Amino acid sequence: MDFSLDVAEGEFLCLVGPSGCGKSTFLRLVAGLLTPSSGEVEILRRSADHGQPLTSIVFQEYAIFPWKTVRDNVGFGLQMRRLPPREGREVVDHWLGKVGLRKFAEAFPRQLSGGMKQRVAIARAFANDPEVLLMDEPLGALDAQTRVVLQQELLRLWEEDKKTVLYVTHSLEEAVLLGDRVVLMTAHPGTPKAEYRIDFPRPRGLELTAAPEFSRTTYTIWSALQDEVLRAMEAEA
Repeated sequence: MDFSLDVAEGEFLCLVGPSGCGKSTFLRLVAGLLTPSSGEVEILRRSADHGQPLTSIVFQEYAIFPWKTVRDNVGFGLQMRRLPPREGREVVDHWLGKVGLRKFAEAFPRQLSGGMKQRVAIARAFANDPEVLLMDEPLGALDAQTRVVLQQELLRLWEEDKKTVLYVTHSLEEAVLLGDRVVLMTAHPGTPKAEYRIDFPRPRGLELTAAPEFSRTTYTIWSALQDEVLRAMEAEA
């Protein structure tokens, strides 16, 4: 399989494609959770290494520790890096404030809604200050209203930090709203089929989705994607 992809520093790149094409597998290769059978993944550091990981990943599932408080979940990566407790607490407090969870710092995941749990996971990823933030359908399990709210929060957080983001989603509307570039993958075996530069000005808000050009861009990507979706469905039949 021939797969090559460059992501620029500070770019928000969205990967879309039919189910089973390998989007999540690619993210796991970048994260080092899987080893490529050939080729290589290279991530360049943009600053001096102060113990920050190369990547942090946010999954679709609420991958937080049920026995830890919100504060301890957000600070888990910092604890593993042995950050001084006072400094770690300041970082955690900062990100709890960013995602609106300061009042829930001592709560446990069982006391949180789905959207709040995913805010914890997002805050934990940002707090660890990785070179690349990997997001695998992070909003896919949420109801439509909560998903819209967190899309706007993600836009706000990214605008402040300009973290390099590799974002997997099945939602073309989400990809066009969030991304600087959308890369479309073919059906299995997944390879890049086309890419689309999203030139809508930033900062962006939900009002962008009402613009005619937004709908045209989304439809253009869908026109290229639908053949791959049909191919994937036929392969599963």
